[in-house]
Order: sequence, then C-alpha cells, then structure tokens
Amino acid sequence: MRELRVTSVDADASYVICVDSNTGEKFRIPADDRLRAAARGDVTRLGQIQIEMESALRPREIQARIRAGASVDEVAAAAGTTVDRVQRFAHPVLLERGRATELIRAAHPMREDGPALATLDDVVATALRARGINPAVATWDAWKAEDGKWVGQLAWTAGHTENHAHWRYTAGSQGGTAEPLDNAADELVHPDAGARHQLQPVADPVESVTVNADTVIHAQQRTTEADPNQRTRSGAKPPSPAPPEVGAQPGPRRGRKQRKPEVPGWEEVLLGVRSTPNQ
Repeated sequence: MRELRVTSVDADASYVICVDSNTGEKFRIPADDRLRAAARGDVTRLGQIQIEMESALRPREIQARIRAGASVDEVAAAAGTTVDRVQRFAHPVLLERGRATELIRAAHPMREDGPALATLDDVVATALRARGINPAVATWDAWKAEDGKWVGQLAWTAGHTENHAHWRYTAGSQGGTAEPLDNAADELVHPDAGARHQLQPVADPVESVTVNADTVIHAQQRTTEADPNQRTRSGAKPPSPAPPEVGAQPGPRRGRKQRKPEVPGWEEVLLGVRSTPNQ
C-alpha cells in the first residue's frame, strides 16, 4: 500500500490533492462526508455513510418505515442492502415500538359507556380464555399510523386461522385509552358483541301464528287420551266422550259430539292449554 501526502485542495475545495512521495504521482480524493468522518476517526458515522451510499433508502427513511410497522427484513429487501446494516438504524425504533406496545396494553379499552376500569391486557386475556385460547400464545405489536397515533395489534391463531385485532391508542390520565378499530377488537372488548350482532328481530307471536281449529282440537284430543285425568287450568275435567250415534259414519272426530270449534287463542296454540276464564 502506497503512502500519500496531502498537499492542497482544488479551486472549489471539492477535492483534496495528494502526492506519492516516492514517485511524485498526484492523486485527488473527494472532500465528502466520508473523508471528513475518516479524518475525525468517526467510525460510526463512516459506517452510516457507507450504508447510505449502498442503500436505496436513507437512514431516516429506514427508520420511518420501521416505525410505520415494516419489519427489518422488509426494509432490507426494499433498500437492497443487508439485514445487519438496516438493524443498526432499526434498533432504536424497535425499542420505541416495544414501549408503545406496553402503553397500549396498559390502557383502558373504550366501551359504549366510556373507558373500562380494567386494562386492555386484562380484558383481552379474559376474552381469549373464554374462547379456549391461552393468552400467552398471542403476540402484541405496535406502530405509528399516518395521523401520528400509535396503533396496537393483537395476533392469535385459532385452529388454522390467524386472527388480528387493532386498537388506536390515545394518551391520557390513568394510562390512556384504546379504541377498537375493527370487529375483532370490538368483540374482544365487548364479549357480547358477537351475539348482539347476530340477533335478528323477532315478530310478535300473535301476528306470526296461523292456526286451524281442527288442528287444535286434535291436539287437545291426543293430550286427553294420553292422560284422561289431566285437568285444564280452569280446574274442569275434560268432557267424557259421548256414545256414537246410531248409523253415524266414522270420522276424524269419532266418539265426540259434533260441535262448532272455537277459535283458540295463541296461548292454547303455544302451550296446549286454555286460558283461565274471568270469574
């Protein structure tokens, strides 16, 4: 390796002029940040400059992507550089994301009547156990959204399905609050949310039931035949079957008097009993 001696700079100070003492051959070196860092002995800065030159992304861009939720591998692939070099800039941001995750887990989930007393971590753990899922296998993460607020994510696997729930964190007294951003997060915060969403309006039973008098009479006949001593709510015994008339043809009301059926009420249809008459 030849030793060079600095002699001067060019007219605009953009290059440093060096000379080989043995041969007198002249060289020029760009007077850039790398040379300045090398002259100061700043190895860290020199390494950062090297990454900037070899990477398609500047250090601030790398950190911005990591802070927004990208992984080190994803940023390294986008920058066209190695994971180790990206890790140098990603490390402090990953620590920041970890701290934000702790704050979100300690926040109070927002409900319809305001923030819950329990923390988001406790509420979610209870909801997962109710589903037969061990909270220890769930993973937490956080990143900063475009609006500048932190978003927390919970990921867990049920069977072969990977699930995600997200909350928006708002700093405040008593640990701040966490607002659900999707249905999965809402159902974890409100254990009855899934059942409430599945409920359908039920029509009034009086309007939805259409009966036939013969059908009710047959049902009452079967009840009486199964238990002849059965009494109605009014306390009266069921009527004894009348003897068949001479020459009468067998029919669906054989053994009973032919009478005009009364239109039953909805209680008779649903319960199989007659209402107690007013005294």
